[in-house]
Amino acid sequence: MALTIKFIGALRQISGKNQLTFNFQESMSLKDLINKLSPEMPQLEKVFSTQQMDDSRSNSLILINGREISVLNGFETKLKDGDEVVFIPVVHGG
Repeated sequence: MALTIKFIGALRQISGKNQLTFNFQESMSLKDLINKLSPEMPQLEKVFSTQQMDDSRSNSLILINGREISVLNGFETKLKDGDEVVFIPVVHGG
């Protein structure tokens, strides 16, 4: 099974990629995907850190097939063959 991962804006520059294809054998959640990508893409580890997955003020907006993960099942959303995951950087201020 395969899914497409896209990086937008600053995340494209940090990762050095516009998109990549990720192949997987078994059912996995978005959290599982991030945990598998982090060691392979250490330049994004700060963005993908487990701490960010527990923080409502994440450093990125994450879309699965065009839908923001908060309207799905968050980081526990199950990924399927052919899904598209998009990471978009978010700037916080105050």
